[in-house]
Amino acid sequence: MSASVLFDAPGPKAKVRNRIYAVVGSLAILALLAVSVMRLSDKGHLAPEMWDIFNYAGIRQNIADALLSTLKAFGLAAVGSLVLGVLLAVARLSDHNPVRWAATTFIEVFRSIPLLITIFAVWVAFLTDYSMWALALGLSVYNGCVQAEVLRAGVNAVPRGQREAAYALGMTKTQVMTSVLLPQAVRSMLPTIISQLVVTLKDTSLGFVILYPELLYSARLIASNTLVNGQYPYVSVIVVFGAIYIALCLALSALATWIERRGRRAKTGIKVADPVVTAVLPAQASAEAVDAADAAAAGPGTGPAAGPADGPGVTKN
Repeated sequence: MSASVLFDAPGPKAKVRNRIYAVVGSLAILALLAVSVMRLSDKGHLAPEMWDIFNYAGIRQNIADALLSTLKAFGLAAVGSLVLGVLLAVARLSDHNPVRWAATTFIEVFRSIPLLITIFAVWVAFLTDYSMWALALGLSVYNGCVQAEVLRAGVNAVPRGQREAAYALGMTKTQVMTSVLLPQAVRSMLPTIISQLVVTLKDTSLGFVILYPELLYSARLIASNTLVNGQYPYVSVIVVFGAIYIALCLALSALATWIERRGRRAKTGIKVADPVVTAVLPAQASAEAVDAADAAAAGPGTGPAAGPADGPGVTKN
């Protein structure tokens, strides 16, 4: 029986006990869900009329416009955060103290300020009439600082020998950073980068504070302005818009998985030689070269191409 490093493998009694705990826990969760559904049904939140509102053309158009606005803000914030993250990461790794100190101060300050305050401050101070750009700028600043730390960790994780080898080849620091360090850092930290982009996508919901018509703002308008059977359809709106957010995050995660798998494939399509053959062939070539050199040094009558040596049974003409 194999045992884990962290804990011993459970025995027969422990396995039975774990199964009992799993069954009891599952039944408790199902009971809690059943009670919640019954209470919502008794209050009329699960009535068909509450869900029929999404068949109206006006509400569908409102959801489509909100989804498009969310994707616009996310696209701008994603590009801005990645560009700012690269610049801050390079500045944080700079050999010049003023540049490094300025980048470190910027990152630490905006990572410490709550994102909602940053977005609201940008909107009030600079972009009152442009809520989309205020939201995108606030998201870019905060998430750019986080992406900078992710990229810096990836660069520091690259083996030092690769950097020293690049400098030994005569490459400049800019060439080493752009051609050696950053590509490997992005490849190794890609899951974390995509995870932060998912966080950026969800943080677009903070746009409702500055009256940007994204998904959460649209959900609040629909739920508070649509009266069905004397009640507001908060439950159905939350379920539908929550499903939209989940679908967007899953799509982004699937894209990240596809990019990661594609990055692992060989880009040239050239078959890599077998290491055993690669090691044997140079040895054979070296041995043949040594034999040829010895033959040339001994004279024309020696070597693999020379004829049989004279002996007692050989008669010269």
